[in-house]
Amino acid sequence: MIGAILGAILIGISLGVFGSGGSILTVPVLLYLANMPANMAIASSLLIVALISLFGGALATHKRLVSWRHVWLFGLPGMLGAYGGAWAGTAVDSRIQLLVFVVLMIIAAVMMWRKRGNQDTQPSDIKMLRITLDGLIVGAITGFVGVGGGFLIVPALVLLGGVPMYLAIGTSLMIIALKSFVGFAKYYTALSAQGLQFDWHTIAIVTIAGIVGSFAGAWISARLPRDKLQKGFAIFLIVMATVVLTQSVL
Repeated sequence: MIGAILGAILIGISLGVFGSGGSILTVPVLLYLANMPANMAIASSLLIVALISLFGGALATHKRLVSWRHVWLFGLPGMLGAYGGAWAGTAVDSRIQLLVFVVLMIIAAVMMWRKRGNQDTQPSDIKMLRITLDGLIVGAITGFVGVGGGFLIVPALVLLGGVPMYLAIGTSLMIIALKSFVGFAKYYTALSAQGLQFDWHTIAIVTIAGIVGSFAGAWISARLPRDKLQKGFAIFLIVMATVVLTQSVL
């Protein structure tokens, strides 16, 4: 359990530093440090991600850093996609889910490596059809493999939704919370019907540790070079993707 707590703190630190990426570590933490079966780790990850994101989103709301128009514009199709992705996740072998998860970790690592921390992307006009489709797709990914998808949502909000970067992270957190709750609800119904029991104690501990870690991440972000942190995190994601692939997929 100590390992799981430390892993959860790392999740929170990543969210505090980068505003995204941390939730992609939740499944490995639950798999290898909390010893959860793959299907339960994916389902539990959604609830943990939802709660941590909701906490961060609430703080952003208090600071008026959330665009509620875009939360619903992106979040409603995202919730629909998350439900469908969770439904698909309950119907396939968990190794397929983990293989998709490995691919996502590699994509996230590449994006983190290439992204410049001081680069400001200029927002564009709202593209309704594309942001709806993007919400559906990212929501489906969320439900299927148990990740928040912040590293996909933030660019979509800026480039497709016309959201200024200073609003995109807080808005993204509320979107992640909405669709992650929906995805978890579907998993909970399906897995409970199979007689499986969720480890609520571990879920609570990992969630609290993740929230604590997010404060540490905000402190670190203000004091260390963001570009170097991003590259280090990208390397770590590649290592974790290799571990998941060799230990749980092959």
